[in-house]
Amino acid sequence: MTRPPAELLASLPLGTRVVVRYRIEGGLTDALGNLTARDSASCTIEGRQGDVVVPLSAVTAAKPVPPPPPRRRPRANPDR
Repeated sequence: MTRPPAELLASLPLGTRVVVRYRIEGGLTDALGNLTARDSASCTIEGRQGDVVVPLSAVTAAKPVPPPPPRRRPRANPDR
């Protein structure tokens, strides 16, 4: 049996990279990044655009994800 998403978030170590889908006014949205804090009511995801505090009561799905792929090197510009 699958654990509820809020229970999964409570069990993951801080620093784990996660994706969390949660309800907002008008629909759903996702937060992708490192789990940096949590308490009994919310969790904090540190993403590229800053910290996102997600109420656990709004979470509809969550899972750990692998680290991002390494950045690609810029291509050489043949016109130079």
